[in-house]
Amino acid sequence: MIRTGNQYRDSIRDGRRIWINGERVKDVTTHPMFKPIVDIRARIYDMAHEREFVSRMSYEENGERFAIGLKLPYTQQDWHDKRLSTDTVLDEVKGIVTRVGDETVGEMWSLFDGRDMLNEVDPRFAANIERHINTVLRNDPFHVSANTDPKGDRSKRPQDQDPDMLLHVVKETDAGIIVRGAKYETAAAYANQAFTKPTIANWGDEKLSDYAVGFICDFSSPNLRFIARTGFAGRAPAEDYPLSNRVDEVDTLVIYDNVLIPWENVLFYQYTRAAQFIRSTLHRYSAFAFVQRNLKLADLMIGAALWNVRQTGLEKQQAVQEKLATLACYREGINAHLTAAIANAEPSPAGLLMPNQSLLMTGRVLACSQLHHMMHIARELCGGQICVTPDYASFRDPEAGQWLNKFYTLNDNWHSEDRRKLLAFARDLLNSDYAGHRVTFQLFAQAPPFAHLAAVYNNFDWKEPLRFTKEAAGLSDRVYGPQNFAAAAK
Repeated sequence: MIRTGNQYRDSIRDGRRIWINGERVKDVTTHPMFKPIVDIRARIYDMAHEREFVSRMSYEENGERFAIGLKLPYTQQDWHDKRLSTDTVLDEVKGIVTRVGDETVGEMWSLFDGRDMLNEVDPRFAANIERHINTVLRNDPFHVSANTDPKGDRSKRPQDQDPDMLLHVVKETDAGIIVRGAKYETAAAYANQAFTKPTIANWGDEKLSDYAVGFICDFSSPNLRFIARTGFAGRAPAEDYPLSNRVDEVDTLVIYDNVLIPWENVLFYQYTRAAQFIRSTLHRYSAFAFVQRNLKLADLMIGAALWNVRQTGLEKQQAVQEKLATLACYREGINAHLTAAIANAEPSPAGLLMPNQSLLMTGRVLACSQLHHMMHIARELCGGQICVTPDYASFRDPEAGQWLNKFYTLNDNWHSEDRRKLLAFARDLLNSDYAGHRVTFQLFAQAPPFAHLAAVYNNFDWKEPLRFTKEAAGLSDRVYGPQNFAAAAK
């Protein structure tokens, strides 16, 4: 059953050990750098219980309601419903958040597609992934994903340096496996559990088999520590930084200090093929929600830029319209990839319906690789005032405020307060340290750019360009060599 916001808050008051800014956090739900994003997560839960949102946030099955974001996708309508649900959340919270649950649970669906492979090594592992997917549906935890290790010196093998640089198994017991190491994970400090899995490594080396481990980690487990980066919330007034004070998702280094993972939570272990499979298919489903949020980010950039040129009377200038059109092309390019990925969806090995992989991965490259260019165009359209406008306190000062009201009021439609709000919003979206963080996060959140392109290379259908060019150039069949066409085209 879908939880309420307060049930979620109660679930993370479990005595976990969290640090931020060098202090131990007593209550993650009330700490000023965590509270705004915890409240958003709680709001997402509460939305599913409200008449206005219930049909867009949940579905009914056997008399019970479940979250649409967690539903296994079998039809195109399932994907349309998921897209609407995510848009509904982002519209309600009035900003971009990337951990609403649907993106990260999709990574478990990728392993669900590999159940036959898991059965080869241990039938328990295949049963475990299916059970955990169903458990997420039933219990509705805040589920996230743990991927990136500290890594250490990547020119060396893990066993040639501090072995904890990559998460690994140090012991087997009757109760489960004991793991050591660390993972970086967004939202871990206020999540319930994570699908923890290997980072990119040399899985062909059997000596690394103890690093080839994937499991579900209950974040209330003993011997976990959460060391968070400094949050953006509370560092400056919300009137001057309206986004970073509300929607900052705090990234955390999760320390696994001899943590017991029960056997029923182990999804694979000492199986390098499973590690290779999950790394190559990890974003088969989760990339959809990731790219969709780039679409909403594009909407914010277009809106901030367009309101700025409208209020200064520059909208009709051709040079301005060209820049706006460039932003629109970026936005619609993302939209087209998402729409086409559903329209051309394809069955997965386990019988799910996955977005067309070539279109989805190509859309991800577009969304991430061009983001910084689009932010620069939006910055140009907003103008230099996003970096020189005084703060909210100055506008409220009895003497300074009179002058600011004079110079920031344009006409009967645009008074100084609306202009100040717009410029503060654009500054936080495009110019602040939070904005810089967002660019880097989007660049690496689902693997680095070369891995994005590798996903396109591995999913694009090369056969048709080869066939068409062969026939247009009049090439003989000899060019295929001894292999058949399909093999030659890979």
